[in-house]
Amino acid sequence: MKQPTSVPSLPAPPEVRVRFGTATAKAERYAGWLAGPGVERGLLGPREVDRIWGRHLLNCAVLDQYLPRGSSVCDLGSGAGLPGLVLALLRPDCSMVLLEPLLRRATFLEEVVADLEISGVTVARARAEDYASQDRRHDAVVARAVAPLDRLVGWAMPLLRPGGVLLAQKGAAAFDELEAARPALDRWGVGERDVLVVAEGGSVTYIVRVARPLHPPRTQRPAEDE
Repeated sequence: MKQPTSVPSLPAPPEVRVRFGTATAKAERYAGWLAGPGVERGLLGPREVDRIWGRHLLNCAVLDQYLPRGSSVCDLGSGAGLPGLVLALLRPDCSMVLLEPLLRRATFLEEVVADLEISGVTVARARAEDYASQDRRHDAVVARAVAPLDRLVGWAMPLLRPGGVLLAQKGAAAFDELEAARPALDRWGVGERDVLVVAEGGSVTYIVRVARPLHPPRTQRPAEDE
C-alpha cells in the first residue's frame, strides 16, 4: 500500500509522555496522522488539531484500565482509530479489531497500522451486523461517538462473548442515555450496567459499561436487527 510521502510526528506534552511511556513515539506519529491526513480526508475537524492530545488521545486512554489482560477487543465504528488505535498502543497484550464500514476510513486505518507497525491489530471493513454474522466474538467492544446507546447495544451485543463487556464513551448525558436504553438492555437480559466517571488529565470521561449476560433471557430473544 502506498504511503503518504510525509506525515510528521506531533510532539507530545509531558503528561502524554508519562501516560504512554515506551509507546510515546508511536503516539506522536499517530497524532501526526490525525492532524495531517486525518483532517485532509475529513476524519477529524480542523479545529480539533489543537485538542488532539487532551480531547482525543488521553480521553481514549482511560479505557485501558477496564480491559483484562490478553483481551480480544473490537473497536466498533472505529473511524479515525479512536479509541481502538490508542488502546492498541497502550495494551499490546490485547488483540484489536478496528471495525469500520466506510472505505475511506478503513483505508486510513490500514495506512496508519502499517506505518506504525502495530502488531495484533486488524482492520475489518464491514457493518457490525455483517461482521457478527461471521460468528466472531470478543471479550470487549469499545465505541466512541458512534450512535445513541439503545442502538449501539443492538450492534454490540452480538459481537460479545457471554460475559463480555461494552465500554461506550459518552458525554455528561451518559446517565440519561443508560436510562433511555433500558428497553434494549432488558431485551438482552442485561443486568450488569453502570456509568463509570473517570477524572484524569484535567478532564472527566463518562463510560457506559454493559455486560452481556452469560445466558440469554428465557422468555425473550434479543432483537438482532436493532
